[in-house]
Amino acid sequence: MSVRVARIAGVNAALVLAGLALVALAGEAYLRLSGAFVPSPPPLRFVPGVGVLYEPHAEVRYTNGLEYWTVQRANSLGFLDREPPAPERAAASCHVAVIGDSFVDAKEVPVADKLHVRLEALAAAALPELDVTASAYGRRATGQANQLPYYDEYARPLRPNLVVLVFFSDFQDNSAALVSLSSGRDPERMPYAFPEHAADGSVRLRPPDPDFRQPAWLSWGLIETEVPNPQPGSGRWHEALRKLTERSLFARWLDGKRQALIPRDPKPPLAERAALLASRPGYGWILDGWNVGEGNGLGSLLYVEDPPPLFRRGLADTAWAFAEFRRRADRDGAALVILSVYGLWEEHNRRSEILHGMAEPLGVPVIGLRDWIWSSGGRFEDSHWAHDIHWSPQGHQWAAEAILDWLRRHPEVCEDRARHD
Repeated sequence: MSVRVARIAGVNAALVLAGLALVALAGEAYLRLSGAFVPSPPPLRFVPGVGVLYEPHAEVRYTNGLEYWTVQRANSLGFLDREPPAPERAAASCHVAVIGDSFVDAKEVPVADKLHVRLEALAAAALPELDVTASAYGRRATGQANQLPYYDEYARPLRPNLVVLVFFSDFQDNSAALVSLSSGRDPERMPYAFPEHAADGSVRLRPPDPDFRQPAWLSWGLIETEVPNPQPGSGRWHEALRKLTERSLFARWLDGKRQALIPRDPKPPLAERAALLASRPGYGWILDGWNVGEGNGLGSLLYVEDPPPLFRRGLADTAWAFAEFRRRADRDGAALVILSVYGLWEEHNRRSEILHGMAEPLGVPVIGLRDWIWSSGGRFEDSHWAHDIHWSPQGHQWAAEAILDWLRRHPEVCEDRARHD
């Protein structure tokens, strides 16, 4: 190549790079000046013994494009909440620890509108003598077994007077086998803690696996909108991309378009998934008594009168997790209640029956949110978004009122008493 041709090529390359830089600057300026809302995948991290949480102080921008556009920051623990009170302050107050899944994570509303924050405000106005403080620990798609480390690591040091378990679609979420069938993840390498059954029938809590991202046992198993970055072996390029998308709205917008264009393998049919899982050593039992070709999928078989063994174990894992929360609460001198979201939908009555059947033998009260809304003269549809089943600000308000009403009827929970370390 002649010097002249090389010089022309260099000039053209410089012009192209300059043009791209101008486009990027213009795009960045437009997005910032116009106030355009650009959502971003939440930065996550893996916490040994606990599982996947947000990066401390990470910004989370979330929208369904129709009803809510929220910008929140995770606290130092990795939850979408304010900083928890100091242990001394929590121990001196009537502290309420709220634990749950996406209803507690609550990316759809600002922190000020969340259940536990509203509870504090309502209690300060209506029952100031109780001196209520509250903190929350929630992550999407988790069940009570997955949430046990939230209590052990984060809530217990605050010595709560009351632990509130927010319960929604959690029977399936407490079973590693059912989650594996749904998500494609390796049932032995999960990002959260799960019950593990020994040959002698005993059950223990298996901690989350730091290598949960690899390998997946199905090709679609890594398809998630929330996975910690960078992934193992992703290298400097992916780390640089992550940092760039954290700082630049235009880069984040472009990366969103890039991800939308990536072809994703569809889920194989349920029968194929079940056969694949059953072929793994130690999992052949999942097909016992289960005609995979019948029924409407995984969820519906949890609620039939005589479910197959796989689904009976899923229910048993949930009952075991409730019993573990009961044991921990008793050990620490805390009261325990369940706030049931199921009652919002009439067709979920069977699920509510199962939930009550698990809670009553343990002596755990179940607060039905539907009942509270009904008694308050509210409309059920106002408790959640029109295009999203999660609580609207009104739903969080009603949930806070229901818990406050329970505290009003059980003030002894907030009285000074022996609470063990």
